[in-house]
Amino acid sequence: MHACPQRNHRLPRRLRFEGAMPGARARVTGSLADVRFDHVAQQVPDIGEAIAWWRATVPGVEVLHQDPTWGLIEAAGVKLAFVLADQHPGHLAWRVDEAELERLAVAGGHEIRPHRDGTQSFYVEGPGGQAVEVIAYPAQ
Repeated sequence: MHACPQRNHRLPRRLRFEGAMPGARARVTGSLADVRFDHVAQQVPDIGEAIAWWRATVPGVEVLHQDPTWGLIEAAGVKLAFVLADQHPGHLAWRVDEAELERLAVAGGHEIRPHRDGTQSFYVEGPGGQAVEVIAYPAQ
C-alpha cells in the first residue's frame, strides 16, 4: 500500500480491470461481476465555483448534488464529482454491486467505508499513482 496525501488514504495496488472503456462494461480480473465506469472526481478549492463554471461552460449540465464539501454533475451521460483535497483524492470510480464490493474488499484486504449518500467504497492505487475508487450503490 502507498499513502495518499489526502486524509491519510491508503491506496493498495491490488485491483486490476481489463477491457474498461468509459460507459462500457468491464471485467475485474478473476471475477464474473459486471463493472461499470461511474465517475471522475476532481479536487477543487471551491465546490460552488467549480459547479458554476461547468454549468456556464458545458451545455446541459445537470447538478445531481451540491454542498460545501462535495458536488456531482452529469453531462452527456458522464458524471463528474468535485471534492476537497482534505476529504478525498482525485480519482476514477468503477461501480460494482454490494456483494462484489464485499468480495473484492475481503480478497484485497480493503476497508469499505460508507458515504453520506448511502454508497460504500474503497480506494486503491492504480498505475502512475492514480487513485481508483470501487463503489457500490444501495440496492433499490
